[in-house]
Amino acid sequence: MRKVLLSSFIIVIGFTFIGRLSYLQLFSFSPDQILEDPAIKTVYDYPERGYIYDRNGALMVGNQPAYDVMVIPRETKTLDTLEFCALLSISKEDFVKSMKKARRYSPRLPSVLVPQLSKEDYASLQEKMRKYRGFYIQKRSLRDYKTNSAANVLGYISEVNETDLRTNPYYRAGELKGRTGIEKQYEEILRGQKGVKYIQKDRFNRDIGPYKEGKLDTLSQLGKEVHVTIDKVLQEYGERLMVGKRGGIVAIEPSTGEILAMISGPTYDPALLVGRDRSRNYSKLHYDSIAQPTWDRSILAEPSPGSPFKTLNALVALEEGVISPDTKFTCYNGFYVGKQKKGCHCGGGVRDLNSGIFRSCNAYFAGTFRKIYGKFNTTDEGMDVWEKHMKSFGLGGYLGVDFPTGRPGRIPGKEFYDKWYGDNAWASSTIISNSIGQGEVNVTPIQLANMTAAIANRGYFYTPHLIKQIGSTRNIDPRYTERKYTTISPQHFGPVIQAMTNVYEYGTAKWIRIPDIKIAGKTGTVENFTKIDGEKVQLTDHSIFTAFAPVDKPRIAIAVYIEHGYYGARYAGHIASLMIEKYIKGEITRKDLEKKMLEKTLEHEYAKPFSGEPFKINEYVW
Repeated sequence: MRKVLLSSFIIVIGFTFIGRLSYLQLFSFSPDQILEDPAIKTVYDYPERGYIYDRNGALMVGNQPAYDVMVIPRETKTLDTLEFCALLSISKEDFVKSMKKARRYSPRLPSVLVPQLSKEDYASLQEKMRKYRGFYIQKRSLRDYKTNSAANVLGYISEVNETDLRTNPYYRAGELKGRTGIEKQYEEILRGQKGVKYIQKDRFNRDIGPYKEGKLDTLSQLGKEVHVTIDKVLQEYGERLMVGKRGGIVAIEPSTGEILAMISGPTYDPALLVGRDRSRNYSKLHYDSIAQPTWDRSILAEPSPGSPFKTLNALVALEEGVISPDTKFTCYNGFYVGKQKKGCHCGGGVRDLNSGIFRSCNAYFAGTFRKIYGKFNTTDEGMDVWEKHMKSFGLGGYLGVDFPTGRPGRIPGKEFYDKWYGDNAWASSTIISNSIGQGEVNVTPIQLANMTAAIANRGYFYTPHLIKQIGSTRNIDPRYTERKYTTISPQHFGPVIQAMTNVYEYGTAKWIRIPDIKIAGKTGTVENFTKIDGEKVQLTDHSIFTAFAPVDKPRIAIAVYIEHGYYGARYAGHIASLMIEKYIKGEITRKDLEKKMLEKTLEHEYAKPFSGEPFKINEYVW
């Protein structure tokens, strides 16, 4: 009986193993099984990344051939390391480090030993590689930039790291992926789909043909081309104007929300982050803590908005019915908070809404701000209403732009002030600096441009975005084609827009009018403070300007922010007017102004020695 049971048990186990092995051989397939099989070599076919074009079809990013030296660690034999390193122009230390990394990844799978050889290096190397068993050259494509601008928009690609390999099974060691900008946001579209071939080897490790007659092989699929909303000519022109200056420029098409230009200064040539010098160049750019060329000021800088914010306070006051266009306030070259006088540069006198905006009267908007809060029984109730109106313009939060980074800015609410002053311990006079766009309000340049587009549209905007077309279709995410309405009724925009038009006709920007183009705009001079050794110190003002044109049928809304740029019309206003003229006319008629802005720099301001800390946000800033 025992013999029968033992024999039966052995037979059952045997049939189980036979059945399982037959299933694995005949029916089961896993790419990972093949990858780990030493008798099968895996060869990838990498497609070209999709090209990137501007809104008018101008090529911005193409591809160029490059070559990686690959290694399969278990197949390597003893070699003359010094000779091999000299051939590849690398040090022995780098060779040893790369080999260790390759073995750690996988002894059986290929890894990149030396990335991104040029065509010239490849030509001199290919014939000699047969001497080195386990090493081979693999062709791939690198980015080829057809512009030296828009580095912050286009982004860059680099080799995947261990985190990428661990979190995304698509990638293999040595592959490239988008790291910033469009390259990152639309990585899966641009990268295409790599193909794979499985090669059967014999017991002498020689290739003998396709595994399973190539039935498991796949073809690569080219990355799709992407058309972005950027105007290449306008972007390049804006970056030229920003040479020697720090700040951000964002231009939007109000009727669509398409971003025409998104400029950060200082910037860099995107070609610096291509090829074997990419890592060294990136480190140099990234660790430049003074100029910070890799920090995108167009979406990350959060200055106070300054006087352009007065237009929103005017709209809120009109909507809440606490003023009309004819409401007047008297400016005594400033206004009082308690016994303390706050200054104004409008010249003094009686101001209505129109002159309050085009002369940028602080006293007018301080009075307007008090009336908004005076309508309600409590300051908390007034703050809730004011905050809701401001956020309806896209301020104080992420706009939803198709970009992998950004900052939300700040529209402070009652919780913010309760934290600083205590519940019921503050009033509209405590936060009166918000009336003129200073104090605790912060915005990014892209939010300023979007706010301006909403005014141009008389009460709505489209989510700002960079994608215009993918492949041959224009069907993009519906969130970029849906109107977002502000809380302000359309009829209230007319008086404010008329006043913004008068900024150019009679007001703070009357010296920078553009022939034959009617513009609505607003200057902003943002006082700039820091603390040095515990004392409040004033630095050179920031220059801000917002505008849209033409007034009757807006084609462009723009915000310009220049760090330490003096008053609003001096740098930001002039640059904005040149950008508007360039986009609408296609040429510049005011050559003297253009020459001045191209040649003028603010390096002398940025070179001033100071060591301070940001001024506390709960203190007044004027």
